[in-house]
Amino acid sequence: MEGSDDEGAGGYQQTSENVRRVLQYWLDKSTIHIIPRWMFFSFLLAIFFLRIYVIQGFFIVAYGLGIFLLNNFIAFLSPLEDPRDSGPGLPTTEKDGKEYRPFARRLPEFKFWMACSRGTCISIMMTFFSVFDVPVFWPILLMYFGVLFFMTMKRQIMHMYKHKYVPLSFGKAKYKDAGVEQGMYHGGMAGASKGR
Repeated sequence: MEGSDDEGAGGYQQTSENVRRVLQYWLDKSTIHIIPRWMFFSFLLAIFFLRIYVIQGFFIVAYGLGIFLLNNFIAFLSPLEDPRDSGPGLPTTEKDGKEYRPFARRLPEFKFWMACSRGTCISIMMTFFSVFDVPVFWPILLMYFGVLFFMTMKRQIMHMYKHKYVPLSFGKAKYKDAGVEQGMYHGGMAGASKGR
């Protein structure tokens, strides 16, 4: 009898490891596909809001998801090292500004997507349990979320302006020959086969 329980526990553990391994495999393959990942998240969010609209309930779950997404968005826009802390930070003088340093995020894009998708899936699951359907007056929650979003984004934009960093990569200068090897001996193995 005890041996069958051990085999059952071992089988469950092995199955959960296999599921975790397969999930990690597909997550690793999806890292380079940014647009399809965010389209999937948009689809999940649309499903969630459609469910909220059809049921006409679970507004507190929607509010909680909104706060969670806003918190992740602020972490995505924030630098890894806060300039207000002591130690090395963003350049403060023109001389320091000439050295190129890429913007390092506190929350990388993939982890941002993963957290948002996971939170939305959990919120969708919560709408199937009536214990989370707390009766609230939703216009007050919506107005409070709007004020919170406005104040938080204003503070973040002021922080970006004060410390002179831009977390978005579009609109930045792109150099013509960046990453392109030219000539026979200008780096890498580009010209090695020509000489033979």
